[in-house]
Amino acid sequence: MSNGGVNATMILVFGILGIAIPCLGVPFGIAAWIMGNTARRELDAGFGDPSLRSQVETGRILGIIGTILWGGCCLGYIAVYLLLLLLGAIGSSGAF
Repeated sequence: MSNGGVNATMILVFGILGIAIPCLGVPFGIAAWIMGNTARRELDAGFGDPSLRSQVETGRILGIIGTILWGGCCLGYIAVYLLLLLLGAIGSSGAF
């Protein structure tokens, strides 16, 4: 097992990037979410510095929020793009 405290700063930075960068931050948010869960389990098991728990939790929560927020926006963009593509294909085929 790795030391949960060693990754606390990285989890926090990834969480911040995940919420600060539209769409491109989704991988950072997912990484912060997964790494935060792992570090939290390690801290619960007694590994790492317990004083870094708040850093881990903050990064994890930011990762969750960023993933949901920007992931939903990305899915919305894709849905609108596909809808416009479909409407353009129907309009150019002379179906109407």
